[in-house]
Amino acid sequence: MIHEVSGDILLTKAQAIAHGVAPNDHFDHGLAAALHERWPTMVKDFRHYAHQTHPKPGEFWFWDATGVQVFNLLTQEGEHGHGAKPGRATTAYVNHSLKRLRHELEKEKIKSVALPKLATGVGGLDWTVVLPLIHTHLGDLSISVFVYTHCQKGVQATEVGA
Repeated sequence: MIHEVSGDILLTKAQAIAHGVAPNDHFDHGLAAALHERWPTMVKDFRHYAHQTHPKPGEFWFWDATGVQVFNLLTQEGEHGHGAKPGRATTAYVNHSLKRLRHELEKEKIKSVALPKLATGVGGLDWTVVLPLIHTHLGDLSISVFVYTHCQKGVQATEVGA
């Protein structure tokens, strides 16, 4: 069940957080920057993973922190190599990433997940296009899916069923 909430996603009670990144992301904008600040090891691990496997958009990379699991959805383009900048998101990449996310949520028996306005920041997609994709792929799950539609730093959202 999808719940649109307002607040600080870093204060979520959800078991997992999912957010969009590029294969070569620097984790220096938006939620990625906040995650980098909170869990710098995640970024180091992601860079190692990306250098070893050269992931493609539409895939995801999972990181398990103490008490929180993070699904890094590769919703954007991004060339590998020194100095390469993250590219734009596409609906195809978002679709594929959400499909993979759903599979993992079910496989790992995740009880709740929080997402930001996926692929709308650096990714550049319009929220009116992305929100229906989230409903299509995650809307009929029996778990709580919290979509943070309004960011309020330091404010805990009301998450029913987290």
